[in-house]
Amino acid sequence: MKDFLQLARDRYSVRKFDPSKPVTDEQLESILKAAEFAPTAVNYQPVKVWVFRSAEAKEKLLSCTKMKFIGDAPYILAVGGKAEGAWVRPFDQKNFSEIDAAIVSTQIMLEIHDLGLGSTWIGHFDAPAVKEMFPEMAEYELVALFPVGYAAEDAAPSERHEKSKPREELVSVL
Repeated sequence: MKDFLQLARDRYSVRKFDPSKPVTDEQLESILKAAEFAPTAVNYQPVKVWVFRSAEAKEKLLSCTKMKFIGDAPYILAVGGKAEGAWVRPFDQKNFSEIDAAIVSTQIMLEIHDLGLGSTWIGHFDAPAVKEMFPEMAEYELVALFPVGYAAEDAAPSERHEKSKPREELVSVL
């Protein structure tokens, strides 16, 4: 098992999948467990994960994004947060539903990589159109789509993968 920093460093956005290699039910179950185990504010868990498995459902979803490459992935997961039922910070009324959904999304993304699978966090999609096509999502703020599958042999990290801000721009010690 990799240590966490190595896992975080090695994970990259997979944009090309090998459709001949299926994701097992056990792997999908492990990904969904990672979502269940994710911490949320006051553990209210105002988050939902949708699994797109059928060709019809994936095709409808793909019509709402320019990221057509995700169609080769055996599964696509969508994650959303529901404002109603989320913890609200009393000082400024900040609703944590989208933050909670982002935490769940991060754990999903890291578990996918830990299982030897690939994915990428997709935020470039028409959320209102997705909600119209899938009314069960209407009350949620959709934060991410994750294609899930085995990376194609020629898949590689983008040239931006190793880039990060200098520490002094990222961190302030007070």
